Amino acid sequence: MDNVSVISMFTLSGFSGTFSHRVTLFLLTLLCYCVIWLVNLTIVVTIIMDKNLHEPMYIFLCNLCINGLYGTAGFYPKFLHDLLSTTYLISVPGCFLQGFMIHSSACADLFLLTLMAYDRYVAICRPLVYHSVMNTKRVGVYVFFAWITPFYFIFISSVTTVTSRFCGSHIPKIYCINFLISKLACSASIAQVVVPAFNYTFYFGHAVFIIWTYFFLVRSCQSSKENRHKFMQTCLPHLFTLIIVVVSLMFDLLYMRFGSQEFSENVKNLMSMEILVIPPVINPLIYGFRLTQLRKRVSHVISSFVVLFVKFHS
Repeated sequence: MDNVSVISMFTLSGFSGTFSHRVTLFLLTLLCYCVIWLVNLTIVVTIIMDKNLHEPMYIFLCNLCINGLYGTAGFYPKFLHDLLSTTYLISVPGCFLQGFMIHSSACADLFLLTLMAYDRYVAICRPLVYHSVMNTKRVGVYVFFAWITPFYFIFISSVTTVTSRFCGSHIPKIYCINFLISKLACSASIAQVVVPAFNYTFYFGHAVFIIWTYFFLVRSCQSSKENRHKFMQTCLPHLFTLIIVVVSLMFDLLYMRFGSQEFSENVKNLMSMEILVIPPVINPLIYGFRLTQLRKRVSHVISSFVVLFVKFHS
């Protein structure tokens, strides 16, 4: 058995499968990462530059896009490097950092989507108190906790694992996550069981809260044509985004714990990447196409950049 004193690197054994077209996969992955940066950065810049979009819904959306860039930054650079490498090693600190970034990003997504659901609930079900409930100061506090809470919980979860003795160094995935790192520990501590259980319960509470808000949203829409219009305009993008994120997370979590080992390594890798590809690309596009005001502003920003580009090269 390996001793903790000699384990300074982990091996990402998810790369053990044969990639027959590594260069092609590298180029497609690089293109995907560029698209993620393009669509998310466009939304972020548009919202920051346009004061008319400095409203709670757009502020939460801006943070959702920033979080998408943050989470994918923990995966794509390392993955692109490994695609052109023959060894798939990652240092123990680097592995924990990658796991921390991916986990905290997923949790921040859920927190921000919960805030967006609450914002829509107040806007549609309690419109008379909307501006007092969702004022600038409170929105700032909400955003602060949307970032600091996942960071704190995942940090505590990481600490309970990093202090363990490791009896193995092979992680059966193409990136590091706390669950698989903890399985390499020689023995599981109580903290390694209690802390993740608390985290899962906490974020399950987010799901319950979102269901509660949509119960009242749907009930409110049944009695008001105006509320139905607001729901179709602003809640549907949030609902689609929520479904994409939750399904992607549940798919990855359930497959990781109960998935069949009969699938090929390449199929498993594609399943692992799904959470880091679909939500960061699709979510900004859903809001960009669905929200009329944002769509117009994005078109204006893109047109302005095109004009500047043409003038610069003319």
